[in-house]
Parts: sequence; structure tokens; C-alpha cells
Amino acid sequence: MNIEKKHLTDLSRCYATASIEIEGETTVLLASEGEGACYAFSGPDYSRQRTVWDGPGGTMSIVPIPGRTGEFLAVQKFFKLFQWDEAIVVWVKPQAGGGFASRQILHLPYIHRFDLFKVGERIHFLGCTLAESKDSREDWSRPGKVYVGELGADWDRPLELEVLREGLYRNHGYARSVWKGSEAGLVTSDEGAFAILPPASEGAIWSIERFMDWPISDIAACDIDGDGELEYATIEPWHGEHFRVYKKLDAAFRQVWEHPELSEFYHVVVGTRIGGRPAFIGGCRRGSQELFCLRASSPSPLQLEAVTIDKGVGPSNVAVVHEGERDVIVSANREKGEAALYFVTG
Repeated sequence: MNIEKKHLTDLSRCYATASIEIEGETTVLLASEGEGACYAFSGPDYSRQRTVWDGPGGTMSIVPIPGRTGEFLAVQKFFKLFQWDEAIVVWVKPQAGGGFASRQILHLPYIHRFDLFKVGERIHFLGCTLAESKDSREDWSRPGKVYVGELGADWDRPLELEVLREGLYRNHGYARSVWKGSEAGLVTSDEGAFAILPPASEGAIWSIERFMDWPISDIAACDIDGDGELEYATIEPWHGEHFRVYKKLDAAFRQVWEHPELSEFYHVVVGTRIGGRPAFIGGCRRGSQELFCLRASSPSPLQLEAVTIDKGVGPSNVAVVHEGERDVIVSANREKGEAALYFVTG
């Protein structure tokens, strides 16, 4: 596995990542969780840089809108130390000439992660709030919620939500995955991990099922050993010191691997494919501040091997783009204040 790094730009508190298509060209997005910018990078080596916004910042999540090329939703104003009452969701559209326009479509205090599911002609919104409110940084007495709704055909229609699930303390983690053959969102909190499925047809309802019952900060899934069943990588507990992998054996989840470094702030966990093989991408914001790739060195008995991609960068979030002969890891290297790419070949 050959890795080549490309420094895109310095960006204080670089946090959120995503990739979208604009006029047939792959564009990667990186945004600050502080009072700062969001940038778009495109071109064969992603050297063309554009500003999506200079502020306000506070971006936790960026999600492309299904079926609307180049358009996406993003969280903004989630940037105070612990009082995130101002948090909003904006709808962003690319403009002729290379610029971007945005409009607020939702004010939802403490919204941290969200996703969009296209079912038929409808686009369903799933949003997760980290808490209901907080009086101090250490106060977690009022749990977060999961909200659902339907995104309108354009940004003039209000996004109306209802509560699907309450009582989720430190409602932090989210990953897009498959659950029992259908697209699903995986949500994690102190109460464990939940699989949430959007309505399968008009008139149907959302469903939610808990499949792990211990405190989990973040989660991702992939079939890392190729046996047809998903394995799950987790960060435990809240912003935790453990990066672990679980496999279902004898109807129960068993831990099959743990990263040897115990650190107080693992934050990246992504299930993907690297070099055509299933992989987890992981990262930590303390200790060695490592970004790493985890793949199976032996499927049976299962043995996993971690390869260091970079150190001393403290990544917060990662997106992966697959391009013919190479994979592109888009990394928000938060502690280094850097937006970066890692081109992986071989």
C-alpha cells in the first residue's frame, strides 16, 4: 500500500469532511468547527480551491442531497464551548461561475449528526442531537434525541420534524450502513448502538432497533473478513480511549481486536474499501494523534493489521473517494489545523 500526502490548506479546527459531484467533477469539502470557513477542492489533484463560506462556521456534518447534483446540507453555528443552542442546518447550492449560495432551513439546538435517505421520490431526514441542553461542559443531565422528517423539493419549504427516540445520553456517533438488507443509519450513545431504517414506502413508518447495549461514542461497519457478515469498529466510551472491532459469534458480539494505544480521544472510525479490500479507517486526537488503516491479514482465523497513514495530525473526521487506480482519503486533521488528502495506490 503506497500513500502520498497532499496538504490542501491550513484550516483552524478543521472538522467536517464530505465529497460531492459538481458538473460531473468530484469535489471534496472540508469545514471548520470553529468560527471559520468551508472550502471546496476539485480538479485532477484537487488543486482548485474555492470558498463555500467564510463563516459562521461551527460545522459538524456535511451531507449531499440525493438526486440533486452538487447540493448539500450542513450544520453551522455549533461552535460554543458547550452551549450549542444556536445550531442550524443550511442548504447549499453551487452557482454559475463557481460560487455557492446557502439558506438556513432548520434551527435545531445541539444537532450534531444527520443524514438523508432517498426512498422513491421522497427524501427522509434523520437528525441526532448531542443533548437537549447543557449548563456546563460536564453537564449531561438532559439527553439527546433522534428526529425525523421529510426534506422538501426546495429550500423554501420548512423542514418539519418529529421525535423518533428520546433518552440518548451523549448522542454522538453516526454511520451510514446496511441493516437486514436495507439502508440504515447507525446511531450511538451511552445507551449503545441503534439501527434506524427510513420508511420503505409511502405510508410506512421509521423503525429503530438496538443491537449493542453498552456506551459507544462512534461506530462504523464493514465486512472486513469477507464472510458476508458485517463487523463493527467502535470508539468507547464517549470520546473514548478504546478503538475496538467486534464480530458476531454464536449470536453475540465478541471483541476481536483493539488498537494497542489507549488514548483519551479517539474520534475517527469509517468503514470503507482501500485498495479493493474492506478496511476501517481510524484516528485519534490525543496521544500519537494517528490516522491509520485497519485490514484483515488473515480472514480465518481472523487477524487484523493496522497500517499508520500519518502521525501528529489529530484527525477529527474522514471521507473516502474511490477513483479507478487510487483511493483518496479526505482527512480533517483538526489538531494540526490542516485539510489534507492521502492518495492510496497499490
